Amino acid sequence: MELTEKQEHFFSYLKKKITENGGAPSLREAALEMGVSHTAVAQMIQQLEKKGLLERDGHYSRTLRLRDGTVGGDQGQRVRELPVIGQITAGLPMYAQQEWEGTVVVDGNRFRGDNLFCLRITGDSMQDAGILDGDLVICEARQYAENGEIVAALIHGEEATVKRFFLKNDHIEMRPENTAYRTMHYQFGELLVQGKVVGVIRDTIDDIGGSNR
Repeated sequence: MELTEKQEHFFSYLKKKITENGGAPSLREAALEMGVSHTAVAQMIQQLEKKGLLERDGHYSRTLRLRDGTVGGDQGQRVRELPVIGQITAGLPMYAQQEWEGTVVVDGNRFRGDNLFCLRITGDSMQDAGILDGDLVICEARQYAENGEIVAALIHGEEATVKRFFLKNDHIEMRPENTAYRTMHYQFGELLVQGKVVGVIRDTIDDIGGSNR
């Protein structure tokens, strides 16, 4: 189907970034480099989907496949558009929230979980793990954790936090990765694990290692 000049320019940009970097840019990066708004980038993605050049599937996060055939072979390069969770609604898992701040696009070959979502980090309590103020963390939705894993959790049903998880006999410890902060202790009913952190988005996307990192 025929593309407008803007759509063709955006599709070429998307293919180029995937070819060079092995993954699609975030909406923020694409908007900045193309000199348009985040909304305009999201709209162009929707328009390319309608014209058959992109395919989506998934529920909380959406997988995008470029159908041009010049990127990633016949199946296309897998990219995913993930929701960025904004306001937390008490009683609902983070990944089921409807209050989104927007979306980001990541490499679907690196991040394959069924239900992925992003949270924006405020503060520097996890800086020694490479998670800085203003970063987005990519989380794989789950309601359990292994000792030493970095997780997103809901405290008292409303406050989100990202820390390293440790289960003790009679409580849960949430340890920061910054010596300026102290370990927090919670009773079992005060904390709900919402997801394991599997990546960080800044200017580039970094994988988070296993529990020993």
